[in-house]
Amino acid sequence: MLIASIAVAVALALVGVIVVLSARRMRRADARAAQLAHQSEAQLSAIVESAMDAIITVDGEQKIVLFNRAAEQVFRCRKEEALGGGLERFLPVRYRAAHRGHIEHFGHTGVTSRRMGDVTALTAIRADGSEEFPIEASISQTEVDGSHYYTVILRDITSRMQAERQLRRQKDELRELSAQVFEAREEEKTLIARELHDELGQLLTAMKMDLSWLRERLPALDPALEAKARQMNEVLDQTVGSVRRIAADLRPLMLDDLGLADAAGWLVEDFARRSGIECRIDLPPAERLEALERDTSIAVYRVLQEALTNIARHSGAKHAWAVIEAGDGALRLEIEDDGHGISAEDLAKSRSLGLKGMRERVLYLGGALEVSRAPRGGTRVRAHVPLPDGGEA
Repeated sequence: MLIASIAVAVALALVGVIVVLSARRMRRADARAAQLAHQSEAQLSAIVESAMDAIITVDGEQKIVLFNRAAEQVFRCRKEEALGGGLERFLPVRYRAAHRGHIEHFGHTGVTSRRMGDVTALTAIRADGSEEFPIEASISQTEVDGSHYYTVILRDITSRMQAERQLRRQKDELRELSAQVFEAREEEKTLIARELHDELGQLLTAMKMDLSWLRERLPALDPALEAKARQMNEVLDQTVGSVRRIAADLRPLMLDDLGLADAAGWLVEDFARRSGIECRIDLPPAERLEALERDTSIAVYRVLQEALTNIARHSGAKHAWAVIEAGDGALRLEIEDDGHGISAEDLAKSRSLGLKGMRERVLYLGGALEVSRAPRGGTRVRAHVPLPDGGEA
């Protein structure tokens, strides 16, 4: 019995020791867990405070419970003044009524996070109401111990918006300058073309008439003089043809006199004759192009001219096709060939001034120009130019 009593006492003592050790171990584990939790919380707080974007967290009643240092700088408001207040304080009055409903709706969607303001920048206001400014923002939601929290991360994009506006303004100014340069070039080309056609053409015609008069009076039995006169007449014919061609390349007078349809048809025929490339153009009825504005006609003609020139110089094509369509408030031009096609490197070349010139002409009129590979393997150029007031040509 004594031995049994001693054994029981020893066992109880061991159990007591184990319990004590377990309790100590549990206290140490709890302390360690509390220490780790405190360290994690401190690290998270340091990250939030050091973030360059403003971070604001609100509870289910949309009261602010977190307001980092960047938010203080953006809204010019101390954290102590913001905590416990409503987020709508930092929104213009005209948006406050709808804002609460948007947050509540987001909470019911179950979506973890999303961007706020999917199309345009949002607008916020400084804490003192002195200034509205644009922001980009995203919102996320989480649930902790049955309580809902919403976190908004936002950025003041005033400087970026100002830079974008300045860049757009500079691009518009450059485009306007480019349009004025194109217009000045067209006027100069028109002037030179008319002088070549009228003055130089008249002089050459007079020389041809004089040469004909002289040939009639040459001695009939002098074959050398007759051959020389015939050669001079052929040179004059070639010169007249060259003058007409140069004048037409500079500015086809039929574009002003007869309109885009006739000028485009003549351009394609002349291109096919001179390049040896079979080319066909489909045109709408001429009356549908009669009311085109001068700038639109010139731009479409020059795009067609530049595209055909590129085909002749670079494509190695045997066939080319062109289509001009007018309707649905726009004028459309498409040129395609069956050559080896333009490469991405060629499109990216800084010295591809012809392509850039085409694009600038079309963009200035509010249109778009696309250069790509064609299904036949060649190059396809598409231009889309809106007509004034969306009307028919």
